[in-house]
Amino acid sequence: MSDGRTWQGYWRVRLYERVRERGFDSVTAFAESRPTASLVALPEELGKDDVAGAQVFGVLVDEAERTHRLTRLVRGQLVRELSQSLPDGWPTEMDDAIRFKVAKALGLWTSFTPETHKERVRQARAVLLATPPPPGWRPLGPDDELLLTLLPDEEV
Repeated sequence: MSDGRTWQGYWRVRLYERVRERGFDSVTAFAESRPTASLVALPEELGKDDVAGAQVFGVLVDEAERTHRLTRLVRGQLVRELSQSLPDGWPTEMDDAIRFKVAKALGLWTSFTPETHKERVRQARAVLLATPPPPGWRPLGPDDELLLTLLPDEEV
């Protein structure tokens, strides 16, 4: 939104109001009901002029830290990035255009990763590139079997 209203007032309260209006008790529950929606699509659904992707993601991180589910959030963000960059799943062959799409998805994933999980994400990224998943692989949520192998839960 160009007028900056998304950051005015009590935006956190506004965000939770929008989520509750849709029948969810947390931003996490709302986001997990749409596991492949981007950080652009989620706030647009909540109120294009009321909510920003950075706000949604910040609250998702807060909720994940509070519930000790940060690794799950990190896996979920990879699902979102892959869904946007590779909607048909993992490529069969890697030409320059596809390599760029993969790099974009993995780069954005890393950029959204909290500092506490950066090294684990770098390792998972290296594994994905060294031993690519089967062609067409498209995780639909954070509990995808391959994602759980790459980034198992460690939180207490």
